Amino acid sequence: MRSLLSRRRETTDGPPLGLLLLSGVIAVGVLFPLTYLVFEAITVDTGRLWEMLARPQTATIITNSLLLMTGVTVLSALIGVPLAWLTVQTDLPFRRFWSVIVALPLVVPSYIGAFAFVSAFGPQGEFQSILEPLGIQQLPEIYGLPGATLVITLYTYPYVYLTARAALLSFDTTLLDAARTLNHDTWAAFRRVTLPQVRPAVVAGGLLAALYAVSDFGTPAIMQLPVFTQQIFLEYRSFGRDYAAFLSLQLLVIVLAVIVLEWWARPDRTVQGDGSEGSSGPVVELGRWRWPATLLPAGVTALALLVPLWILGLWLVTADPDARPSLAFELEYAVNSVMVAGAAALVAVLVALPIAYVAARYDSPLSTIFERSTYVGFAVPGIVLGLALVSFATSYEETIRQMDGLTALPALYQTIPLLVFAYVIRFMPQAVGSIRTTTLQVDTKLVEAARTLGETPLRTFRKVTLPLIAPGVTAGAALVFLTTMKELPATLLLRPTGFETLVTIIWKAQGEAFFQYAVIPSLLLLVVSGLSLLVLLSQGGREGL
Repeated sequence: MRSLLSRRRETTDGPPLGLLLLSGVIAVGVLFPLTYLVFEAITVDTGRLWEMLARPQTATIITNSLLLMTGVTVLSALIGVPLAWLTVQTDLPFRRFWSVIVALPLVVPSYIGAFAFVSAFGPQGEFQSILEPLGIQQLPEIYGLPGATLVITLYTYPYVYLTARAALLSFDTTLLDAARTLNHDTWAAFRRVTLPQVRPAVVAGGLLAALYAVSDFGTPAIMQLPVFTQQIFLEYRSFGRDYAAFLSLQLLVIVLAVIVLEWWARPDRTVQGDGSEGSSGPVVELGRWRWPATLLPAGVTALALLVPLWILGLWLVTADPDARPSLAFELEYAVNSVMVAGAAALVAVLVALPIAYVAARYDSPLSTIFERSTYVGFAVPGIVLGLALVSFATSYEETIRQMDGLTALPALYQTIPLLVFAYVIRFMPQAVGSIRTTTLQVDTKLVEAARTLGETPLRTFRKVTLPLIAPGVTAGAALVFLTTMKELPATLLLRPTGFETLVTIIWKAQGEAFFQYAVIPSLLLLVVSGLSLLVLLSQGGREGL
């Protein structure tokens, strides 16, 4: 069978000029809003810039953000790798059940987990009230760096788990047999054979966990931990936009440094087998540790899943519907969420199609650059992207006001089109990756056959290529839709006044401490997020389960 790479190289001609120009315009459109953020930051007076840099608060924000990111990354690896190993290479009881259950925390938005943990383990929380008859008057502090690190880790370790598990599923288990013939015990075989094999996957999953931790807005805000995302939002709300832009650039530097560090840490060579026995079954017998080993997946998933479900259930049965009627759930919130998420998914796949198609079919430096540029939005935290678009929209409207001849142009700030544009920039890479992968699987001889029958390139794409890549297009649209539903900071910054969605009403409810009004929106988001995980698992095929 021909490899995907050889299929791509069958096309030796350069990409069509029209498609290449269209891809370039889309790439520029993705990168353009960030230039406004840079412009706003560099126009700050030098003295003012040094004053902001010298603030003790700035040092605290940088320290907290770095410690949070490091802690989450390390803990995610310490949880995710053992879970992947247990569910793939050992005789763990009910390992197929645990292999799915331990991935489910990925469906819970971390800000839902955060306010559930505060309600459960915070001062005068539900857990303390249970323990109070036993004489326990106080629990360890849940707020601050420890609490934020714990909560984010519980909902990001699946990144490491899923990538490590995928690597182990393709692992040649004869290598472990060879290690045993050399009298290596279980730990030595894991350290010398298995760990080098999964290291690239662990690094990739760790990168996702690190980027999530440093860009998360809701959890640090709920946990009262001053970090970049929280402070950017506070400065923006208090009209300190120059300082918010300055903090955003610092956060971008950290994000870029994390990406560069991942490239540096990624090994050039790994231990590889032929993969022929990668899914043949468990090869490590745990012996007397077989049943005690279930405490790890059971304990982790109990914290990550049962605590939020327990708290949401309590709020549901004890809620006072008349406490704050203005926060009561309305169908309009769900409709608004579905409307903007659906629009974002549709636009994302439309703009992803030319970029993914050109990148998959033609070996062109420009097509590669244009494709890679779309991933910038995915790496940029939502709070930074939101602030960049706020700067762009307000500058645009100020220009309109100053030029009487342009007063007929539409406004942008706090409009649905700008909000959808933000979602597209943020999540389009999910559609690009999915469409590019399925396009690589299309045999170019089918396309060439259609062309020899006199079909135009456009008709060939519509009649031959598009039906074959339809699963990738659908999967990409679904992923964009489902991740858009959960996006919090960009929605808070860019939504029109009075436009409420599921995430904004959850945020309002927790901000005013009327948690019962967050129950129904949270449960709806959990269902939607669960569908997202099903899409991810189905993309990996049966082995992924």
